Amino acid sequence: MTLIAPTAFFGKTFDEAMALLVEARDYIAAGAGEKPGDRPVGDHLRMARETMRITARLTQIMAWLLAQKAVHAGELTPHQAASEAHRLAGQAICFDDDEAHYAGLPEGLQALLKRSYALYVRVARLDELVRRAAE
Repeated sequence: MTLIAPTAFFGKTFDEAMALLVEARDYIAAGAGEKPGDRPVGDHLRMARETMRITARLTQIMAWLLAQKAVHAGELTPHQAASEAHRLAGQAICFDDDEAHYAGLPEGLQALLKRSYALYVRVARLDELVRRAAE
């Protein structure tokens, strides 16, 4: 059984996900450009929630991509990688991309939300294709 995408494709997607992960980490570590008293507490809670959404997306993406790398390295079979244990998870949280969530958030956080969502959607499509190929 052959996987549907070559190693180079997964490598590029992995590199993109890793770069986004580092960018998100740096943004969050810098305090999202906010001072504690700049916004009401409710806004800080929304920012924390959306930051966690980015983290969830990127964590799920990286776990899935690592499973695909394991297939290409011969450490997992395509059937194992397509199993429930290695499927892209967190869809209830990660697919939630309501534009209302973005209102009033810093532009940098909005950009990370949009990019992480787009990457999650793309990887979800790949997950579905890999699962079908393994059937």
